[in-house]
This record gives sequence, C-alpha cells and structure tokens, in this order.
Amino acid sequence: MQGPRRFLPSISLLSAFEAAARTGSVTAAARELNLTQSAVSRQIKLLEEQLEVALFHRERQTIRVTPGGEVYAREIRDALRKIGTASLMLRANPMGGTLTLAILPTFGTRWLAPRLPHFLSENPGITVNLVTRLSSFDFRQDPADAAIHFGGKDWPGGEMMKIRSETVVPACSPALRAQQDFRGPADIAGAALLHLTTRPDAWERWFALQGVPAQTPRGMLFDQFATAAQAAIAGLGVALLPEFLIQEELETGRLVRALDLPMVSAEAYYLVWPTERAGHPPLTAFRQWLQSQASEDT
Repeated sequence: MQGPRRFLPSISLLSAFEAAARTGSVTAAARELNLTQSAVSRQIKLLEEQLEVALFHRERQTIRVTPGGEVYAREIRDALRKIGTASLMLRANPMGGTLTLAILPTFGTRWLAPRLPHFLSENPGITVNLVTRLSSFDFRQDPADAAIHFGGKDWPGGEMMKIRSETVVPACSPALRAQQDFRGPADIAGAALLHLTTRPDAWERWFALQGVPAQTPRGMLFDQFATAAQAAIAGLGVALLPEFLIQEELETGRLVRALDLPMVSAEAYYLVWPTERAGHPPLTAFRQWLQSQASEDT
C-alpha cells in the first residue's frame, strides 16, 4: 500500500538535497544541477517541510548535513542511481528486453564475450549490459539481473546453474622455467609464487595435492587473473591459473606450464540470479543459451 504523500517527495527535491549533502555546498549543488542557488535552497526547504525534519544545520553562509540527513542522503543516492540506471536501460531498449549481467573480469573477457555475438544473433530483441564484480554482492542492492559467480553452490537467497568447472596449472614465462629448471613440485615451492586475493589457499591446495608440505605464502598478490597472468609473462613468478583462460598465452608460448601437474578446482563457475527474476524473459533466454555453451565445454 502506498504511504502518505509526504514520504514520496519528487525527484527534483531529492536530487537537490542529495547534491547539496554530497558536495556540502548549495552553490556546488546548483552548479551541478544547472539551477540557481535560490532554487536549490527552496527545494531543500520544501523537502524539509514535507518530511517535517531538518536535514541541514545552517551556519551563516554554510550548510552542514545533520546525522539523520547523512543517512537519508545515502539511501536517496542509491535510489536515484537505480532510477537513473533503469531509465537508461529503458531508453536503450524500449521493448524491455534488457539483461544486466555482473561478470568476473577475466572470465567475462576470455570466455563469455567471444560467445556473446552468437547469443545476440539468436536473440535480436535483447540487449546485454555487462558490469564487472570481483566479489559476491547483494541483489537487493545491485541492479543486476544475474551474475557469474565462482565458488561453491552456496549463493544465499537465489538460484544457481553450473556453467563449467576449471583446471588450474602452474604457469610461468619460458625464461623463468629455463632459469629455475623445475624438476618437481618442491622446486616450485622455492620459486616466487604469484597469489590471487580471491583464492588465498590455492597454492596450499596444489602443494597438498602434490604431497609437498604446506608452504608459507610469499610473493606478489593480485586481485585479477589478467594481472597475475601478465606478471607471470613478465617473469615475476609462477601463477596458478585456469588453463581455459590462458589458452592463447600457452599456444603462443608467452606462458608455459612450469610443471605439467594440473589441479581440478573444488569450486566452479555458476550463473546466479534472484528468485524473483527467474521468469525475466531475457534471463530465461540467456540461461537456456548458456546451458548449450556450457555443454560444449564438458
């Protein structure tokens, strides 16, 4: 049920308040919104009267947002961003066939992006928007319809579909392999190891699989596979990388297997989505198409 009118202020009032709260200045807010200072001040005053709450402390020619106003501004900022995003997507595709997908950067560029033209050719009425995410997020706060997730089958409050598993290999530059002359896993333990912050125990698992005592983590840290792979190409160390994501580097010789000792990851890649979006037509089409693409990799 819709609440009282005073709890649903107009976008113009909320925009003026949010800009003033964020910049700490009516002048700056007016410049940003292409309005006069008096117009912004008037809109903020109308909003305060409508809510019956003071949002700013006014001290001579300056304003300072109240503690309650700061919290309100943060919530309003998120709401305005969502409205703006929704309006942009509607303008881009008036028929409503838009799918916003959160992706892991390297998986998105190396595996998904090359396949997307096929999906779009089969579904010409659908527009796909891609946004990168490095960690889990809350669908209630994020405008994405679905996301690519790497991990266990444990996404709370949503549904999941497995895309594919992965096999990781210790990879390095040809020069480093020649210099280190790796003969066995213990030799790699003595080399510089490149680590991913999202998989802090990957090397520990690999050494355990090879029967090598646990190693104290050392070496450089990276938040993405792409940068870790580039560091390995530059000879900075050995990285444990998904084989299917570095096929080009392996084929061209920019990367080599330090040792041919692969490890199947315990986790996998999943498509995840909130239950309430399960029936969204573009998502349904994408899910069906993704199943066919995933079957080709198994």
